Amino acid sequence: MASSRSHSPFAGAVWMLAAGLCFAAVNSLSQYVSFDLDLPSTQVAFHQYLIALVCLLPWLIRHGVRQSLATQQLRLHLLRVALAVIGIQFWLWALAVPVPIWQGIALLMTSPLFATLGSVLLLNEQVSRARLMATLAGFVGAMVILAPWTDEFSWASLLPVAAALFWAGYSLLVRYQAATESAHTLVVYLLIVSTPFNAMLAFPQWQWPSETQWLLVAGAGVLSALAQLAIARAYSVAEASFIQPFDFAKLPMNVLAGWLIFGWAPPGRLWLGAAIIIGAITLLTHLEQRACHPVS
Repeated sequence: MASSRSHSPFAGAVWMLAAGLCFAAVNSLSQYVSFDLDLPSTQVAFHQYLIALVCLLPWLIRHGVRQSLATQQLRLHLLRVALAVIGIQFWLWALAVPVPIWQGIALLMTSPLFATLGSVLLLNEQVSRARLMATLAGFVGAMVILAPWTDEFSWASLLPVAAALFWAGYSLLVRYQAATESAHTLVVYLLIVSTPFNAMLAFPQWQWPSETQWLLVAGAGVLSALAQLAIARAYSVAEASFIQPFDFAKLPMNVLAGWLIFGWAPPGRLWLGAAIIIGAITLLTHLEQRACHPVS
C-alpha cells in the first residue's frame, strides 16, 4: 500500500507555510520585546522555549518520553543541543541589537551551506565540483546581503551568520545520529535539554518580565510550539523534496512583518543575494537527493 505521504502534497505545503508564518510572528515578537521593551535576549530565549516545551508536553507524553530518552549517545545529544542553544542565543542577540529581520533571515538561510562544508571537513564526505560551486555561490549571495564594502555595514550583521554556523553543526549531528537514533528521540532531547542550557545563560542577567513583556514572550513561545508541530505535520504528509522549497517563503513573510512593525524596507540587494542563496540551496538539495537515489 502506498504511503499517505505521497497523497497529501498540498497539505504538506500548507503546513510548511503555516510554520513560516508562525516563525515570522515569533521573530517580530522577540525583536520587539528585546529591543523596544529592553528584555535581555537571554531572558527571551529562556521564557520562549520553556513555554514552547510546556505546550508540547502532551505531544511528548503521547509519544512516550521514557522510551525516547533511552540512548547510548548522551554526550552527542548534549553537544547537539548545546550547538542549537548557542545558535538560538546568537539569533536572538541579533534581533535585540537590532539586526533588521530581512537581513537576519536571509543570512540565516546560509546554514545549509555551512553544513555542506562541515560534512566535508568533519564527516569526510566526498563533495562534487557542482556541490562546491553551489556552496561558494551561496556565500557570494550572503556577501551581497552583508555588503561589508558599504558604510551601512555593521559587525552586528555577522550575528545571524554565527547562528547559521552553529545550527549547521546541529544539523550535521542530527544527520550523524539519525543512523541509530529515532527522530522522536532527537526531538525530545532538544526540547528537554535546551531548557536548562537556556536557564544557565539567562541567570546572569535575570530579571522578572513585566506583564507586557511576559504576554509577548508567552505568545512567542506558543507560536514556536505551533511552528514545530506544523513542521512535523508537513513532513508526515508530504515528501521532503516537495515541501522544502516552501520553507523559503519565510523570507518574504519576515520582510513583511519587519515592514509592518518596524518600518524596515529592505534594499534591492536583499532580493539579489537571497535569490543566489536560494538557488544554491535548491541545487545542493537536488544534488544530494540524486546522490542518495541515483537513476539506474
